[in-house]
Amino acid sequence: MKTPQSWVDLLESTVSNIIPNDWLRKKLELAHLQNRPLVVKLWFDPTAPDLHLWHAVVLKKLRQFQDMGHKIVVIIWDFTAQIWDPTWKNKSRPPLSKEKVAENAETYLNQLSKILDLSKLEVKFNSKWFDNMHLTDMIKLMSQHTLAQILERKDFHNRYNNWIPIALHELVYPLLQWHDSVVIESDVELWGNDQLLNCLVWAYMQEVKWKVAQIIMTMPLLVWTDWKEKMSKSLGNYIWLTEHPNEIFWKIMSIPDYALNDYINLATDFDDAEKEEILKALISGKNPMEVKKTVAYNVVKQYHSESQAIEAEAFFYKQVQDKALDSKEFIDIDFSSLNLPKENLALVDLCSSIIKDKSKSAIKKLIEAWAVSLDWAKITDIYNIVRDLDWLKLKIWKRWFYKIKL
Repeated sequence: MKTPQSWVDLLESTVSNIIPNDWLRKKLELAHLQNRPLVVKLWFDPTAPDLHLWHAVVLKKLRQFQDMGHKIVVIIWDFTAQIWDPTWKNKSRPPLSKEKVAENAETYLNQLSKILDLSKLEVKFNSKWFDNMHLTDMIKLMSQHTLAQILERKDFHNRYNNWIPIALHELVYPLLQWHDSVVIESDVELWGNDQLLNCLVWAYMQEVKWKVAQIIMTMPLLVWTDWKEKMSKSLGNYIWLTEHPNEIFWKIMSIPDYALNDYINLATDFDDAEKEEILKALISGKNPMEVKKTVAYNVVKQYHSESQAIEAEAFFYKQVQDKALDSKEFIDIDFSSLNLPKENLALVDLCSSIIKDKSKSAIKKLIEAWAVSLDWAKITDIYNIVRDLDWLKLKIWKRWFYKIKL
């Protein structure tokens, strides 16, 4: 039986790479002949308790496979999260405790249910096979790869060329990742464009084990805060699926204009005709801000509700677009909760204590850009000392409004 072209077209839509590029149909037809579903693999690193908007891009592709009757296997890297992990920041990432990994992983199922059918989902923890792996098995695993192949990975390559230390156990980490595909006998591996090289090596290792190699499907990446780096837990530039609707709406309104096409195609659930209409309007000169509102509304509606999307849009207008000062909604801050001195208090310290995800250097840049006000007076001195704290009104950038109470 030949696989319907419409199925192949749907699965290939929005995908950046399929390697080998003509094997998706072959995999589907082979699975049909063997009277079995394809095994489609996705892994998650539980170093943070939440999934972000780019994860949803991949999960939607998994849902398409799931709706066609294929087997989705999500692997939680609980074992590998407990060892030092090489990151894209050119340094190793500290390991997490077993308890912290379990705590983070516990939240995933609820978030996966926003997109996937949990009754048809198989979740595995890679500690199941690694906790009982003997040293002889590990050495055999290591013997199937070379140092040169490991150093092809971008982060290792950069660290090696820049004389940044690489511990020996970090070189083993990718081998553990690759072994997951062998254990579950995956047919399809999904992830982002940045993982293409790793996925190709996983396919190679399957062939070494005398198994039919998986095909690789990679998805485009989403950017956000810095306009160029991928959305990532490690980099701290993300839009959590569980974030407050107001926060999701504002973050999408902050994306660069050039990223709008990707957000329309990947992050929204508009049908193809609706997406085409929105993109045509953008090309024809429609204000990108209005298009971002459409995207932000749609995303909030997907992961929260339509009523919350309406409220988030109204909140954005009131806090950011409305020029009337009396319309702003202030968040009350109990000064005693900040553990700061009342005397000689630097404005930078006050702001960074309230907005904990902003570094002091980032706060200083906002002050220098005239983006911080005290009682509506703009402050440009990064060394400013705050006085008269009681009921002080603090504005940071266009959206954060606070009222300090002693």
